[in-house]
Amino acid sequence: MDNRRKNALYSLGLLLLILGVWWWRNRGTPEPILVEGRTMGTTYHVTYFDAENRNFSQALDSVLVEVNKSINNYDTASEVSRFNRGVGPWVFKRTYFPVIVTKAWEIAKATGGAFDPTVMPLVNAWGFGPARQELPDSAAVDSLRALVGFDKIELTKDRIAKRDPRIQIDFGGVGQGFGADAMADFLRSKGVTNMLVELGGEGMAAGRNLKTRQPWELGILDPGSTYENQFFKAYVKLEDRSFTTSGNYFNYRVVNGQKFSHTINPESGYPVEHELLSASIFAKDATTADGWATACMVAGLAQSKKWLRERPDLEGFFIYSTPTGLETYATPGISKYLTLQP
Repeated sequence: MDNRRKNALYSLGLLLLILGVWWWRNRGTPEPILVEGRTMGTTYHVTYFDAENRNFSQALDSVLVEVNKSINNYDTASEVSRFNRGVGPWVFKRTYFPVIVTKAWEIAKATGGAFDPTVMPLVNAWGFGPARQELPDSAAVDSLRALVGFDKIELTKDRIAKRDPRIQIDFGGVGQGFGADAMADFLRSKGVTNMLVELGGEGMAAGRNLKTRQPWELGILDPGSTYENQFFKAYVKLEDRSFTTSGNYFNYRVVNGQKFSHTINPESGYPVEHELLSASIFAKDATTADGWATACMVAGLAQSKKWLRERPDLEGFFIYSTPTGLETYATPGISKYLTLQP
């Protein structure tokens, strides 16, 4: 057999081997199913793999409708809105309301009130809630601070009560993470184990991306991004872990040339001003990640680092400003999955 024929047979054999490996790796792998839409004033995107190729788009939308009926402050008929307008104790009527109230209570206590959903009167006063207002003066801030504090809420198994009828709850600090958890829980109930659920930047990466046979990869926005020009400071690979990023990228007000962050410190009553620009938290569920990221943005860099040293159930990645430019900090447990951009 001459060399030309030997080379041709060798090339054919190599090609067959490559095709065989490709077929073996991809045999039985279902195509990803993509679901997306709008909710809570933002977008959501879900990618999952299902051996039965079931499309759960309508069911997921129904889940989000029910979540909004429970916790959406912009829906005047929602359960939280009705509680906020009420005076006496409120008996829970929908499935999701007691779940998120209990979770919010736990995070508020663990963060010493840095995360506190009773901050809503201040959120409204600074123009970031359903009731748009002008900037409050110091007397108004001091008056509203008296209505803030989750210790002013009494919670039992079947009801919630407030010690002052003017107290209001805002789930903006955990609502998107909670919505993502609700969708992920639904998909798990249907036997889905490989999924990426994202709602407004919060969500769950479960299992793997079966198309790439790699962990799910997500980008973390650079604080220099604008709404029109968004780019990433880092990428992170996740498997069976929830994620969230809080920052003041796009949600702020400019009044008389002064910029005000949407993150309100429940203790001071004022929008935060410190070096921490972005807090990404990774946890077992997106509600927890969302609440702690909010708390970090309130408390600042030093306290956030301290919390993460004390909480082995949490990992974090922070972007912060220094006199010489942007710097980053990552906890050891997440740093090996991060790829920073120049």
